[in-house]
Amino acid sequence: MSELEVRRAIARGDLSEAVPMAERLIDAAPDRPEGYFLLGMVLAEGGHAVKAIPLIEAAVERGAKAEYLAQLAKLLVLVRREDQAASAASRAMAAGPGDALTFDTIGCVLARLGDHEGSLAPFAAAVERDPQNAEYRYNLAAASGFTGKVDQARSHYEMILSHDPGNARVHYALAILSRQTAEANNVARLEAALAQASLPADDLRIRYALAKELEDLGEPAASLRHLSAANRAQKQAIGYDFGQDEAIFDAIEALFSGGPASLAQGEGRYGEAPIFVVGMPRTGTTLVDRILSSHPEVEAAGELQAMPLAVKKQAGTSSRRVLDADTVAASGAINPAALGEAYLARARVHCGQGKPRFTDKLPANFLYIGHILRALPDARVVCLRRAPLDTLWSNYKNLFASQSAYYAYSYDLMDTARYYARFDRLMGLWERLWPGAVLQLSYEGLVADQEGETRRLLAHCGLEWDEACLSFHENRAAVATPSAAQVRRPINRDGIGKWRAHAEALAPARAWLEEQGIATA
Repeated sequence: MSELEVRRAIARGDLSEAVPMAERLIDAAPDRPEGYFLLGMVLAEGGHAVKAIPLIEAAVERGAKAEYLAQLAKLLVLVRREDQAASAASRAMAAGPGDALTFDTIGCVLARLGDHEGSLAPFAAAVERDPQNAEYRYNLAAASGFTGKVDQARSHYEMILSHDPGNARVHYALAILSRQTAEANNVARLEAALAQASLPADDLRIRYALAKELEDLGEPAASLRHLSAANRAQKQAIGYDFGQDEAIFDAIEALFSGGPASLAQGEGRYGEAPIFVVGMPRTGTTLVDRILSSHPEVEAAGELQAMPLAVKKQAGTSSRRVLDADTVAASGAINPAALGEAYLARARVHCGQGKPRFTDKLPANFLYIGHILRALPDARVVCLRRAPLDTLWSNYKNLFASQSAYYAYSYDLMDTARYYARFDRLMGLWERLWPGAVLQLSYEGLVADQEGETRRLLAHCGLEWDEACLSFHENRAAVATPSAAQVRRPINRDGIGKWRAHAEALAPARAWLEEQGIATA
């Protein structure tokens, strides 16, 4: 039995045949790493990452090859053991990979950990070794875009399209890479690609790309047609009902309105003071994160899942969703200090600059503010508030992670209005329970008075004034959000009042918000 035969069985998907073959390799040479690694890979291919990890660790103990370490890092990321994944990825790179797949795997791990700058070298090495592999080139293009290398990103994306003109993921990436103009846009090419699209996921991405480019070109009606078609289909595909999110809001309000008896007693974890930037998506959270991380004492850790995952694990619920009503109810029993420690253990993995403070820019952390303030008393929380109708429109027009439950409301304007109303109500609850603990920062106010609002922001976060915070657009750190292009320009009013071009479509949502007492003028 040879290692090559096992690898061939795995490659053709014959896992039932590969298992005994790998086991025979182990029996024949228990001190050799190959059998352990291949059996681990079989289990990983079958979706059993937890069972695969010990086997690949056994292979690494017997021979720390770059391939073994890279695959171990990939699995550790999947099971949310980020600190160990980072170490394994670093060791894999140091071991000197010799093949494109291992380089690409290392790059993917680093990207998952938020180290987009660090991912560039392994992604580039993968493309150098296998220039025809579109997946490797796409990963390099995305990392280039996230790190501000727009021309390089565009070149890589165009190279992919030259071989695969219907690649919807690439079409969408190109559309959001920069602002389109009458002289330079991809509308005709996108329309041709849409006509050929056969998969719902491709139709979704291409329509979003068309909507973005048409809006850039000042054609709101055409943009809306594509958005409406894409969002109707996506809402139907995921089977979303606002009741799913409403149950979560109800559970949070019930837990934190229930008085001291509903929450575990005890002090939180003092000392470290992360800065949480929260709010509805597309309301200026990336802008504020860039302002803060331009300060010499602050680094941007990214949109971390550290608090949601820490709450989920400490709550001990068995549901597959990270956040649901049962998890919220169970989270009341979490010891605040234990939650603070669990959060920091996960978050520190994403902090590599040695600065005393860091930002966590996951917008949905507004759902966790009660836990944040109890678990991390020295933390600071900033919530971005943007005009309601601009918030609704910006959420509706942006394609978030299509499988993420966080953004499932965004495919329908009325669902987005309902979500906004509950967000607004929840922020009111946090203010009543912890007066002044959350800085509610107006996006429009920041645009109108950049220095004044930046001074207020820094003071709330316990930071001394620094002029660099006014030049946030010169910050070279990576940005892996739809705001990447905007935050590399000086502050401007371009995003204010965008909803007015779609006032008719927004009219029912506007009327409903005003019935709830939410001013929209």
